[in-house]
Amino acid sequence: MIVVGGEALIDLVPVAEPPGALLPRPGGGPYNTALALGRLGAEVAFCSRVSSDGFGEGLLAGLRAAGVDLSLVQRGPEPTTLAVPSLAPDGSAAYRFYTEGTADRLFALPPSLPPGVRALALGTCSLVLEPGASAYEALLRRESRRGLPTLLDPNIRPALIADPAAYRERFLGWLPYVSVLKLSEEDAAWLGGRIGDWLAAGPSAVVLTRGAAGLTAWTAEGEEYGAAARPVTVADTIGAGDTVNAALLHRLAGTAGPVDWPAVLDFAARAAALTCTRAGAEPPYAAELGLSR
Repeated sequence: MIVVGGEALIDLVPVAEPPGALLPRPGGGPYNTALALGRLGAEVAFCSRVSSDGFGEGLLAGLRAAGVDLSLVQRGPEPTTLAVPSLAPDGSAAYRFYTEGTADRLFALPPSLPPGVRALALGTCSLVLEPGASAYEALLRRESRRGLPTLLDPNIRPALIADPAAYRERFLGWLPYVSVLKLSEEDAAWLGGRIGDWLAAGPSAVVLTRGAAGLTAWTAEGEEYGAAARPVTVADTIGAGDTVNAALLHRLAGTAGPVDWPAVLDFAARAAALTCTRAGAEPPYAAELGLSR
């Protein structure tokens, strides 16, 4: 089983008609990653705190439909976090968040994860908003120390980060506990570090998403690999990076021996391209990528 920890929220996605209208869609980087893993046929559990309001019920229904295990989900009466993306002409999204007093930021550290967990993935808002951020950080450190492979996607949302310098310092403190660091070019530029320094701090690989330029991976052994992006008609890029997370985890979790990075990256590029052809975070199903569930 792969455990994905982090927020589940509602994206209020702009639609063309009527003018100014917003369509509620399930979202949140970790939520999208868990959903994508479920659709790919992976055994996956979502670890979060989800509101008992109508949005929360809808979020959990989406995960159930994808076959995601919800036994690690905590519930609370607080409202669901809302995110309002604004879309650029190329389909890329910037976000405004409504997080005050919401359920997901009150996540508490679970006493343990189920037996047989093969990997843990964390990222996005859940590592920023306290007190939940400290609980997720404790989960990362605890599970890494016991030998569990981990994936971190910082998925930077500058509007949520009150003290960028403190966040960058905290990010460096996570790296010794990270097996695979995945981030976008924009994330890397905001963090201001160098890939070689991040690798030296602990991860066995850094994977960088580069939009239309594809994906690149660097390993601790000094190797570099790449995969081209698939040319598609882009509806928007919401959830594309989260689909990359899922594709990486699907191919890497439990892998013994050398990693076939070109094949792993190509699979991630194909999966992300399909997500980009759909409005909102709608990752592909196994059959669309030639996989059997």
